[in-house]
Amino acid sequence: MKLVTPAKGTIEISKDKDPELFLLARCGLGGLGVVAEVTLQCVERQELVEHTYISNMKDIKKNHKKLLADNKHVKYLYIPYTDAIVVVTCNPISKWRGPPKFKPKYTSEEAIQHVRDLYVESLKKYSASEERDMNEFSFTELRDKLLALDPLNKEHVIKVNQAEAEFWRKSEGYRVGWSDEILGFDCGGQQWVSETCFPAGTLAKPNMKDIEYIEELKQLIEKKNIPAPAPLEQRWTARSKSPMSPASSTAEDDIFSWVGIIMYLPTSDARQRKEITEEFFHYRHLTQTLLWDQYSAFEHWAKIEVPKDKDELAALQARLRKRFPVDEYNKARRALDPNKILSNNKLEKLFSSTDTV
Repeated sequence: MKLVTPAKGTIEISKDKDPELFLLARCGLGGLGVVAEVTLQCVERQELVEHTYISNMKDIKKNHKKLLADNKHVKYLYIPYTDAIVVVTCNPISKWRGPPKFKPKYTSEEAIQHVRDLYVESLKKYSASEERDMNEFSFTELRDKLLALDPLNKEHVIKVNQAEAEFWRKSEGYRVGWSDEILGFDCGGQQWVSETCFPAGTLAKPNMKDIEYIEELKQLIEKKNIPAPAPLEQRWTARSKSPMSPASSTAEDDIFSWVGIIMYLPTSDARQRKEITEEFFHYRHLTQTLLWDQYSAFEHWAKIEVPKDKDELAALQARLRKRFPVDEYNKARRALDPNKILSNNKLEKLFSSTDTV
């Protein structure tokens, strides 16, 4: 990696040449220098088979370890206020068996019809109208339009979630495509997202904390009557050697679970967007207060919204120091950028010097 730095000009670092700085810079996001050149280890794109099906918590608990061990990629999409869990696995096509032979039970039109029916019913209920042909909308577009009618009404959101569960039940099946196509995901329009990362044991011995986290999160949503739309997305990665990553670990076999909560911003109405934003940050605050410390869960520091309240900021700074090598990162910043040319408000607030915490 070549970094252009204010104090030392262009420097070249790698796992062999200044490895500590290299590992800091890999997840330093420009705070240590402008990345002018980077060498990546690439893999050839592969044809993958994506298998999507509906499960439930009882079966997930029974099969979770095997699902993690047997699949190249796996994610769970939990639908709040339902027991439905969408399981998506992706694996290279077998050289011997080829792609699976599978005939879907339902057509794509049949799969989305329940969502369309709910939209028609909801338009009547809210005395609203739709100018475009409903058949032109994708599932995610329909979900956005449904939520826009009453985004913070829990009962309405539950109906939308139930319709989504039905959509996925009728969308079970296989899809074959290249890895750069299959591993993407259509998550809909504008949205607030908070994604946390926490240790989940090893691939050989998952600790099941990832499933416990979700169970507590779903209980929290229902107990606090949060109008939480779907999905709660959960995925897994290997550990990172970069100490500024929330998935950093010195143990090679460690795995980490990433869980995202979401609230969509399906409307252009400023008042409504403000109300959704306030509700989302209340939702996020509850998960932070009741779950994060218990599971050693952290957001990626670059995605954190800096608190305006001084006490909240001080608590956040102290918490970040428990997970990230703040002093080492600041030491490298002082050496490479003593005049803070590359700094910004977020870096100064989140990673303040020890004497200002």
